[in-house]
Amino acid sequence: MQAVHAVFFSPTGTTKKVVSMAAQTLEKALSLPLKQHDFTTPAGRDQALVFGPHDLVVIGLPVYAGRLPNLLLPFLNTLEGHGARALPLVLFGNRNYDDGLLELGLILENQGFSLLAAGAFVGEHAFSRILGAGRPDEADLKDVRHLALSAAERIKKDGPYPRIWDLLGEAPRDLKPYYTPRDSQGNPINILKVKPRLDAQKCTACGRCVGLCPMGSIHPDDLAQINGICIKCGACIKGCPTGARYYEDPGYLYHQEELEKQYARRAENSVFL
Repeated sequence: MQAVHAVFFSPTGTTKKVVSMAAQTLEKALSLPLKQHDFTTPAGRDQALVFGPHDLVVIGLPVYAGRLPNLLLPFLNTLEGHGARALPLVLFGNRNYDDGLLELGLILENQGFSLLAAGAFVGEHAFSRILGAGRPDEADLKDVRHLALSAAERIKKDGPYPRIWDLLGEAPRDLKPYYTPRDSQGNPINILKVKPRLDAQKCTACGRCVGLCPMGSIHPDDLAQINGICIKCGACIKGCPTGARYYEDPGYLYHQEELEKQYARRAENSVFL
């Protein structure tokens, strides 16, 4: 191996924290140089990432509604592995990662990567400051280091490199649909077109939210205007220094409240070796 690559989509920084810890652990364990590829913003997705058999790629994304962010799939399907080793990681907001890790593993295999291991870790939920608050914490990062060291041992032994189905202990099947929020009567809640609002009295027009938006959807000259899609990643809300961003949609707020009621516990990480 010639290099370790930390590759991530991380609107609120939790995925970056986990991927970076895993990559740094591998860097030290294998005495390799470390490179970083951040594809959180549109500029980071301008060109496909191409790797080869001498590369070790730690790649991570957050899970939204139990799957990978669907607008990121076109970019992920341009990755080129060419025999590179990969450690796929996902972050989930204290509920469940459902098929997010499986989906990432299948994409990587299809793009020519060989998998070393895999992991799903808890990070603060994109909708909440309560669910998974402060995570990943030191206990989570200890799990990350354990996973990375196990991956390093597999590299040193040159395999075997399992398929994602074998890692997860499942028989091949179709991916499950995205998680659907529901109201108290069991009816689906559609928040796909919901966008955050701007409190003009709190906004200082610093423009930080423009650079944080992973879809490039916030108009730089009119911060209240969101021209493109909002993926509800929480970047503009959690990254605003004055708390000027917020949601007011009743369906969104109901779903947020229900999540905080149902999943207010310490969810566990999952490590697959």
